[in-house]
Amino acid sequence: MKVIREFGSDDLAKVYVADIGGHTIEFVESIQPPHTREEKWVLVLSCLIGCPVQCLMCDAGRECHGVLTKEQLFAQIDHMVLRRYPNAVIPAKKFKVQFTRMGEPVFCPAVLDVLEELPTRYSAPGLIPSVSTVGPKHDHGFLDRLTDIKERLYGNGMFQMQFSVHTTDEEKRDELIPIRKMGFADIAAFGERFFAPGDRKITLNFIVMEEYPIDPAVLRSHFDPSKFIIKLTPLNPTQTAEGNNLRTRLDPHDGHSVSPLVDALASCGFESLVSIGALEENQIGSNCGQYVTAKSSRELSTVVSGRIVLA
Repeated sequence: MKVIREFGSDDLAKVYVADIGGHTIEFVESIQPPHTREEKWVLVLSCLIGCPVQCLMCDAGRECHGVLTKEQLFAQIDHMVLRRYPNAVIPAKKFKVQFTRMGEPVFCPAVLDVLEELPTRYSAPGLIPSVSTVGPKHDHGFLDRLTDIKERLYGNGMFQMQFSVHTTDEEKRDELIPIRKMGFADIAAFGERFFAPGDRKITLNFIVMEEYPIDPAVLRSHFDPSKFIIKLTPLNPTQTAEGNNLRTRLDPHDGHSVSPLVDALASCGFESLVSIGALEENQIGSNCGQYVTAKSSRELSTVVSGRIVLA
């Protein structure tokens, strides 16, 4: 792997473009002001060279040229870690490593090998890995092995599991994510096996879009609010989303634009995260999100002074 370009700034986020066998991947590091890098540092990794899923809002799915190896995954991490911490001692109170940039992680078995080795490869007491998946129907044992790794190495809330859902209309979801995948009952059953006392709640991620409904009652009929949390994000300005005429229903300038939905989710017992990244991150191309915890619209508050104001 050879890094050929980088964009952004150390003050917010950097996107790295790397060449692998004549094809390119991207990976990202970011901080979330006013937090310093020593307080929270986020790395976002690619798992595939492209992606075969071809979600209607994602630019990574135009073609796929293969699965990354354990060495190629660690090469991304090492490039970001060792330039800042040559001794591999990472002082961040929260050091998040997210397998969410390019490519469905369940299609990359090496993700599991990296998760096995991460705690011993770096000295990082704040390590919190994150796996975000659309939930492919046939995972070849990936989620079972992931559950075992989480139980052995990442207890006490030091792991984040996320499913990309986007709408409670299953036919519409099939349009957005055009592969065979886990239905709501499958995800809920997995959650029962995966979740343990002290864990972070499993995230159900929704890009809030026009014409793609999100019905809290449907969610409550499948999911236990004590084990699942709802994340609401705006549609990022990708070429693919524009080409498919997708439109955001969550205004990136105004978190209160989804206040009725937040309140409806709260009435069904769900905690919500309204996740809006700084607009500068759209320009950089790094947008990894700024999380706001809210149980109701009345609790939405300013996240970062000078960035996205929700109050």
